[in-house]
Amino acid sequence: MGFDGADALDGAGVAAALRENPSELSPAAARSVAATLLADGRFSEPYCEWLPAWYELGLIAPVRYGEWRLRRVAGAVADAADVTVTAPQFSRPSDVTIDGKPALSRVSGFRERFLLADALLHLEWFEHAAAADGIEVPAGLVEQTRTESLSYYGGVRDELSPPVRRFQRLLFADDAWVRRVDERYGLNSRLFGFWERLLSAERERLAAGAGASGAQAGARGD
Repeated sequence: MGFDGADALDGAGVAAALRENPSELSPAAARSVAATLLADGRFSEPYCEWLPAWYELGLIAPVRYGEWRLRRVAGAVADAADVTVTAPQFSRPSDVTIDGKPALSRVSGFRERFLLADALLHLEWFEHAAAADGIEVPAGLVEQTRTESLSYYGGVRDELSPPVRRFQRLLFADDAWVRRVDERYGLNSRLFGFWERLLSAERERLAAGAGASGAQAGARGD
């Protein structure tokens, strides 16, 4: 998206330092790493609340354990560099209305809820991580993306404006992250594979400039 500050940190260098000697990270790099880990840890439990109850109940225990582990690592990285970081607060369905109605009132099925949750929570994740990295994301674009995305994936709006569609296309690229985690840890997870397919399909839809929302197209079987 060409945001100012996007090149301030050497991502490859930070990753290498994190593997070899995390205590040697600069304050800026440590802040970035710790903030990202805290966001990753906090992300999943609110995400589960957007999905069917059977999904939330099946994953809540490992999700909470994962957050605990990530908080510990984030704390160690931040303490070593003497920096302070905080975890973001992600939206839950009870916090959100779309066109005056509960957020989930117009969507049904796993796929539609999954896309709505990702469109909103990944935006919030990115805003938090970008701030920690010193990346200047225009507040107007964030608000426009939030408003349009909720309406679009919530079954009200038929189109995303070009800048929002481009922004969401980039945010939905977390299918690559899901694939790397699955491969790196040798999980061979059917669930991870399912997530990857959903994310990849929506990213490709957005890249093609599809007019109908992902939820609407999915309901029609497109």
